[in-house]
Amino acid sequence: MARTFDKIGIIGAMSVEVDGLKKLMENVSTETVSGVKFYSGVISGKNVVVAECGVGKVFAAICAEAMIIKFGVDALINTGVAGNVSDLKIKDIVIAKKVVQYDMDSSALGDPVGMISGINKIYFEADETLITVAKKTAAALGYEAVYGVVATGDKFVADKDFKNYLNSSFGASCAEMEGGSIGHVAYVNNVPFAVIRAISDGDGAAMDFNKFCNVAAERSVNLIAGMLKNL
Repeated sequence: MARTFDKIGIIGAMSVEVDGLKKLMENVSTETVSGVKFYSGVISGKNVVVAECGVGKVFAAICAEAMIIKFGVDALINTGVAGNVSDLKIKDIVIAKKVVQYDMDSSALGDPVGMISGINKIYFEADETLITVAKKTAAALGYEAVYGVVATGDKFVADKDFKNYLNSSFGASCAEMEGGSIGHVAYVNNVPFAVIRAISDGDGAAMDFNKFCNVAAERSVNLIAGMLKNL
């Protein structure tokens, strides 16, 4: 039986990744916690909390923990854009089957790169109910979507060789800067999560990002809005 969710937390790093969702909200109230403004309300009859966390793993983790502890969400969805590290096209959608923090590296002590010491995990698996709804929603919208690994680190990945490394070492489809830490927080709190990313840049990296970020982010927002109608 598929899970049901009473309140869903939706996190984006930048305003462009969440502004479209905030415009859809009804009965909105706001509260600032740890410098992050949280918007509580309703979208398509579903209770949601939406926040722009800021760029990077620490900001994302602070936001995810507050979503769970302060606002009581029972699922987390990370929305936004990402860079291609496989064979995807700009505007394609990546629905994470699992996430990894590629910049966790205690290999000098004998650990595999990416392993989180203490819990001894490299990958955090996304929730199957959220994945299924994301896939169906992407198909209904006519979006090209893949089901893959999202690689997270505090780095804007522009180097072709490093992209190849992420793909070959972790099986990554795309790279970004928040999803892995949100998955980590969700795991230790036993809260289901999903990471949904639209590709904003390819081999042109920074140039592509500046040109296509808004278009890609809009696709991700549309997919999340569609998902909420079916959760």
